[in-house]
Amino acid sequence: MAFEEEKIETPDEGGKAKTERTITPIQVTHPEQVEPETIRLFREPPWVLRLTIEGDRSYLKVRVVCAAPLSQPDRYICFLDEKNEVICTVEDPVDLDEASQRMIKEELEQRYMTAIIKRVDSLKSEFGVSYWEVQTNRGNREFVVRNVSENAQWITDRRLLLLDVDGNRFEISNLEVLDKKSRGLIEMVL
Repeated sequence: MAFEEEKIETPDEGGKAKTERTITPIQVTHPEQVEPETIRLFREPPWVLRLTIEGDRSYLKVRVVCAAPLSQPDRYICFLDEKNEVICTVEDPVDLDEASQRMIKEELEQRYMTAIIKRVDSLKSEFGVSYWEVQTNRGNREFVVRNVSENAQWITDRRLLLLDVDGNRFEISNLEVLDKKSRGLIEMVL
């Protein structure tokens, strides 16, 4: 948080002027509207994503999220500051320079990487926590889902998205295509 120092002169008991200093926090606000062509993303050091709005300000650490990751995964990109407050939103990342587009794509792929479940080998549930062992398009995976009713989202009547305790995403593209054992295990926890 940034601070601003203010000097106030007041008379003391003897009538002489005395200076008091007060420190007031400065409220940092983000711009309401940002033209996409003024946004530049870069990495410095290579593992930290930064954002500069030309002629205005820079942010030392930003996160990239999609406002509608399921329905419009390539549009409405939000940039968040260190406090997870929205800096600005870009409707279409194509409006940004190529380097920034590339970094957005990398960040979103990492953030929303989804493994597709092909088979459920084991599924146990205890005290609202389910323990999954599955075969995915990325190989064997084991993961934990806390409170399935809150961390499982039906995309369609056959398509299911699961979020594990680490924020990883697992998708069942079509429940009907899974083998009978897998469907039976899933039905036990849903």
